[in-house]
Amino acid sequence: MLSPVVITRPERQSQELISLLQKQGKTCVSFPMFEIAALDNTTDLDQQLARLQAFTMLVFVSPNAVEAFFSRLKELDYVRPQQLSLAVMGQASRLSLKRHGVDFAVTPVFSPQDKQRTDSETLLKELDLASMSGKEVLVIRGDSGRDFFATSLREAGILVTQVASYQRVIPEFDQHKQSQLLTLISSALAWIVTSSEVLPRLLAWSEKLGGIEMVAKMQQQSLFVPHARIAEKAQELGFKSVSLTASGDENLALALQSRYE
Repeated sequence: MLSPVVITRPERQSQELISLLQKQGKTCVSFPMFEIAALDNTTDLDQQLARLQAFTMLVFVSPNAVEAFFSRLKELDYVRPQQLSLAVMGQASRLSLKRHGVDFAVTPVFSPQDKQRTDSETLLKELDLASMSGKEVLVIRGDSGRDFFATSLREAGILVTQVASYQRVIPEFDQHKQSQLLTLISSALAWIVTSSEVLPRLLAWSEKLGGIEMVAKMQQQSLFVPHARIAEKAQELGFKSVSLTASGDENLALALQSRYE
């Protein structure tokens, strides 16, 4: 069997990327480090969705936030104001907006222009913060995450509400998961990591599996990441081979093709 490319994102969101890599002739293994689930309690989210007209902009921190927002909006039979500005971090989120019928010719959609760095810092550069002062922005996120973006908006005099639209569920590191990780550390061609939260967990699981020696082996693995913040986190944690790609599955696939063909 060929050395596999390991996909660490939730299994349901891995299929398009796996298909792209398989067309290159690569073997892929789904090794999800977390799964996305609906909220146990949607009261806070529902309250904010009922007052979308009050906001000057909706900010989605990830494709998962986009999916969860539109799913709940449909369940409640609410209508999104068509000309309400939207903002996203990366290409995957833009594609998700399109899948949900957002017409970019009607709805202003802001996202980082630098495809090598698609994060909250670069998104801030695209926004006219002065014109937004005193207005309300809704940040739609998971049940955890950084507060840098919201803090920066508040410092500019913008009223910010953050609301969770989904939750991350961490799988148990059971015998099956342990056996799979041991095999992958020994055989993987490369690892695709699209969330910085995955990195410390990979090292913690490796330590449980085989102590410092296994951690060192994990740190030697080849990582491909689509965001500069993930690359920086990986380097801070001692990973030795970190390839930063442009945002989006096609760019991840192109980077792997360029490296291994």
